[in-house]
Amino acid sequence: MKNNELQIMDHLDELRKRLIITAVAFILFLSLGLFFAKDIYNFFMGNLGYKLMVLGPSDIIWIFFHLATIIAVAGTIPVLSWQIWLFVKPALKAYERKAALSYIPAMFFLFLAGLAFGYFFIFPNIMTFLLKMGDGLMIPSFTAEKYVGFLINMTLPFGIAFEMPLVLMFLTTLGILNPYKVVKLRKYAYFILVIIASMISPPEIMSHLSVAVPLILLFEISIFLAKIVFKKKQMRQNLLDSAEMG
Repeated sequence: MKNNELQIMDHLDELRKRLIITAVAFILFLSLGLFFAKDIYNFFMGNLGYKLMVLGPSDIIWIFFHLATIIAVAGTIPVLSWQIWLFVKPALKAYERKAALSYIPAMFFLFLAGLAFGYFFIFPNIMTFLLKMGDGLMIPSFTAEKYVGFLINMTLPFGIAFEMPLVLMFLTTLGILNPYKVVKLRKYAYFILVIIASMISPPEIMSHLSVAVPLILLFEISIFLAKIVFKKKQMRQNLLDSAEMG
């Protein structure tokens, strides 16, 4: 009983250490993002051709902090992935360690790819569609807070969503998830993804579809890749069992 309690305490101490390292990394990247906040703002707003308004001094801090948070999340993802790998490493088999380790750099680049997809495809298309709805009826005049908030809502969720394939593949590699059982929950997953799309997109059907369809496609790609990992895992296990029997 005491040995079990000691093991649990050791695991909790190790988890606390990993969480502290991740939190410190987030704070460092957040500070870095705040330091370069003006450059980041100019990068995203450089194509506008005009300056956005602010309604109060606190709006400036709000904008810089949210832009810096995106940088902090992007920078922390590989650190968090590495800490998770170190935490679960002792319980993994050799091939599981190798497979899980390969996901770490991919998670960072997929997050950036998701942000790029949201910024270069989803955001401009929805923005153009919404502006055309009011063309000739009203003059668009945006505050920096509203514009940046809309930009973040259209990009950050896709950065997170693009991690879905790797998360499902990782859980399948560890034997925690069976993609063939997840398929049976497809209709519930679709329902949740549609709700998420309606929450982060403007309240009209075209915007909902522009966000929901890519999320559903990502889910299907994730399931497809997880099935490949599952089959390879089964084949490897069958070979090991045959070798032991022989």
